[in-house]
Amino acid sequence: MDVDVDVTPTFKPEKIFPQWVKACVLKDGKLTAHPCGVYPQAMVRDPLTRLAAIPYDDAEELGYLKVDFLHLNVYEHFSTRAEIEQLLKMEPDWTLLQLPSTWPKLFQLSKHGELLAKVKPRNIEELADCMALIRPGKKTLIGLYTKEREACRRVLYAKDESGYSFKKSHALAYSFVVWLQLHLIAQGRL
Repeated sequence: MDVDVDVTPTFKPEKIFPQWVKACVLKDGKLTAHPCGVYPQAMVRDPLTRLAAIPYDDAEELGYLKVDFLHLNVYEHFSTRAEIEQLLKMEPDWTLLQLPSTWPKLFQLSKHGELLAKVKPRNIEELADCMALIRPGKKTLIGLYTKEREACRRVLYAKDESGYSFKKSHALAYSFVVWLQLHLIAQGRL
């Protein structure tokens, strides 16, 4: 089991979890750091890399809890939670997603401007669908999505042949980050 937590870029896991261990991925026979995962509990470390000695896929099967701390720069632009909550109540300017100057500023979608131009998301669900469409194994659904969105959604969030699925709840959560970014862009703050 793993948990995703959005945090500011200055967050340090060791302040909360004194025994934390950075998660690892087995890549080409070598342990490499997981991009954002840590284990809050004690775990054996690889003596050379100081990473968890068990790749995260195997560690999950052994009952270890991995926490992914997603460092989101967007939070640096707000001084209070109330400010964020106010913007989440207001519809963003969806036309900003069609401007190439906007694309590099967007969380998860910075390199997928062509997809945004093709799909033209006009609401949070369509933006979430874009988040799902950029995942490996789902890019092949772009043509179907542009023709038949509802039919495509039935397979977009389903498990692929490897057993992987990008959950709609994650897609929506990521999309709300972009929602905030669109407001910041409209205000000239991003």
